[in-house]
Amino acid sequence: MPQHAPTARICRDCDGFATVAITTGTRHPDGTRATLRVACPTCRGTGYTTPVAVARAGR
Repeated sequence: MPQHAPTARICRDCDGFATVAITTGTRHPDGTRATLRVACPTCRGTGYTTPVAVARAGR
């Protein structure tokens, strides 16, 4: 039987898309758009979360 590797837990808030670029509507002098990079606050931009049992072990 094949052995399955444990999969990493994908963040439920961002669904693995941890960082997004949001356009501000303004343009730079060369014509490109000004953007802001925003990271997911839950996973802090990694796209993965830790299991609940590991997170509560420190308390």
